[in-house]
Amino acid sequence: MIRSLARLSAHIQMLPILESGEETLVGGQAVMEGVMMRSPHSYCVAVRKSSGEIVTEENPLARVSEKYPAFKLPVLRGLGTLGQAMWLGIKALQFSTHVMIQEETKGEEKPAELKPWMMWVTLGFSLLFFLFMYKFVPLLLATEIGRTFPSMHGRLTVNLMDGVLRLVIFLAFLFVLSMMKDIRRTFEYHGAEHKVVFNYESGQPVTVENAQKFVTFHPRCGTSFLMVVMILAILVYPLLPFDGFLAKFLGRIALLPLILGVSYELIRFAAKRQQGLMAILTTPGLWLQRVTTKPPSDEQAAIAIHALQGAMELEKAQGGELVIA
Repeated sequence: MIRSLARLSAHIQMLPILESGEETLVGGQAVMEGVMMRSPHSYCVAVRKSSGEIVTEENPLARVSEKYPAFKLPVLRGLGTLGQAMWLGIKALQFSTHVMIQEETKGEEKPAELKPWMMWVTLGFSLLFFLFMYKFVPLLLATEIGRTFPSMHGRLTVNLMDGVLRLVIFLAFLFVLSMMKDIRRTFEYHGAEHKVVFNYESGQPVTVENAQKFVTFHPRCGTSFLMVVMILAILVYPLLPFDGFLAKFLGRIALLPLILGVSYELIRFAAKRQQGLMAILTTPGLWLQRVTTKPPSDEQAAIAIHALQGAMELEKAQGGELVIA
C-alpha cells in the first residue's frame, strides 16, 4: 500500500511530462503498468495485471470548451484544456494505483483499496512538493547567492539565476527518478504510447509490429510543453517589479496560470509551422524525451493499442467525429 502511494505521488509529479498534446486527434498518458488513451470525446485506461489479464476503464469525455464557451478564447482555452488533461491524468493514475494495490494485497482476507482521503492526501503532498521544489527552493538559493556576491544582487540577475536553478533542479530530479525500476517501466509505457500514436497518425493499420517501427520521441509530448513553460518563466519572472522574497514567491505562483496559457498558445501556433517555430520550441523537449521515454516491449505496445481501441470504440458508439481541437 505505502509503495503504491509513493509511486502515485512520483507519477503525479511527472504528470505533465507523461501527457501528450491535447490539440490532436488522439493522445495519451503512461500510468502504472499501463496506458491511458483519449479521443476527442472518450478515454480508455488499460492496465496489465501480473497474471497477464488486462483491465480497463473507459468513459465519455466532453471537451471543456464545449461545456463552457469561455474556454474557446486564447489563453483560457489552454488553461481549460490543461486543467482537464491534469484531471483526467489523475483519474487514470487513480485507476492504475487501485489495480496495483489490489495486486499487492491479493490473497489477503480483505484486499486493500485506494480510499478517497488517500488520494486527496497524496495530491496535497504533491502540490506542496511542487511549490517547494520548483518555486521556493530555486528562489531561495538565487536570493542567497545574490546576498553573498554583491555583483549578482540585482533584480534581473537574481531572477535569471532562479530560472536556471529551477531548470537544473527539475532535470536532476527527473534523472534520479529515471534510475528507479518502477519509473523506468512507466517511461517504457510512455514510449509505447508515443509509438502507437505515431502508428495511428501514419494511417497504417495499428498493430504491435507497425507501432514498433516508430520512434518514441513525439513533438507534441507534454515534455516539450513543460520545457516551453520553464523557458518562458525564465524570461517573464525578471519583469516582476518586486524585490522582497515573499512578493517574488507569491508573484511566481500568481503568474503560473498565465504562463501556462501563453505556452499553450505558442505550441498551438507553432504546430501550424512544423518546419520553423515548432522545431525550435520542441527540440529541447525531444532531447529530454531520451530520458522520459524508453523502448517498450511488444506487450507494452499491445497495452497502448488496447487502450486506443477502447477509446475509439466508445467514440464511435457516441457518434463522435474525429476533428482537430
